[in-house]
Amino acid sequence: MKQIYLFFIVGLLLSACGGKKDIDVSNIPIDVKIARFDHDFDQLRTKPMEPQAIALLQKYGDFYRDYTQQILEAGSVQDTNYFKTLREVFKGRPYNDLKHDVDSVYPGQLQKQEAELTDAFRRIKYYYPKKNTPKVYAYFSGFKAQTSVGDGYFGIGLDLFLGANSRFYPALTEVFPRYISRRFTPEHLSARVVEGIAREDMFVESDDNKTLLSKMVYNGKILYFMDQVLPNVPDSLKIGFTSQQIKWCDDFKSTIWGYMLEQNLLYETDLQKIQTYINEAPFTPQFGGLQGNPSAPKLGVWTGWQIVKQYMEKHPDVTLQQLMVNNDAQQILNDSKYRPK
Repeated sequence: MKQIYLFFIVGLLLSACGGKKDIDVSNIPIDVKIARFDHDFDQLRTKPMEPQAIALLQKYGDFYRDYTQQILEAGSVQDTNYFKTLREVFKGRPYNDLKHDVDSVYPGQLQKQEAELTDAFRRIKYYYPKKNTPKVYAYFSGFKAQTSVGDGYFGIGLDLFLGANSRFYPALTEVFPRYISRRFTPEHLSARVVEGIAREDMFVESDDNKTLLSKMVYNGKILYFMDQVLPNVPDSLKIGFTSQQIKWCDDFKSTIWGYMLEQNLLYETDLQKIQTYINEAPFTPQFGGLQGNPSAPKLGVWTGWQIVKQYMEKHPDVTLQQLMVNNDAQQILNDSKYRPK
């Protein structure tokens, strides 16, 4: 009995030290359905075009206008000359090959992703009750846009979630190098939707973020927001790392931080220097391969994430909403007491 009681107490202590308790969002009335715009759009090929276009405009509104004008670049829907462009698109082999592969990977409803996004959108609603839930549309963009945000909608370009071994991606390496296209998988879809909503809609980065530190903390807050909204999604999918890159960052976190301090990088405002630690890349040149292991990219983003997580761990009274509106990167760093070992 003493051992059982001891285990019970230890369990309570570990629970208390483990962070904030998961929230119950099961009763929040949101049920995400991803509308297959790509299927509806294809009916322009098989049905009389003009009445079908009117039906699409009525169903999808601004998204249909944006898709026709910005993705297809077929002109305004107010000008019926765009039908000529549509006919050219439909009879071409690229469209039909792409449709074949998209339908092979996503033959019907995206049920797994709908379930993930339903939970994520409920959590967003929990933290931000006044936030309107966007309609979600699936399309294919001719490899132009993985995601898109518009007035009341969020679009998902399924042609950029076909799987890392899609036959199309090797021909696109100038636009999407292998270290990027390896993430074009169905498993990454929900994380990219939530990240897109966070970055492009809810928490757009301020133009005042000039220093590396301010950009690190901003990116760290985005990833922390994703932690709360996607609690069951692996860190590697959130930040777009491989599991080996996650381990590399954890193994060398003190080396990374020490280098940033020694080189006075935190307050650097030279965009070219900053991009090395923020932008996509196969690795970070300054670190090469420590102990034979290729370095991870985006070390500023990853480090900013650790700073924000440590700040929130040390300040359990700070709410997610308070964190996201706090633009004082220096204060967050100071109060995090970030000193990796």
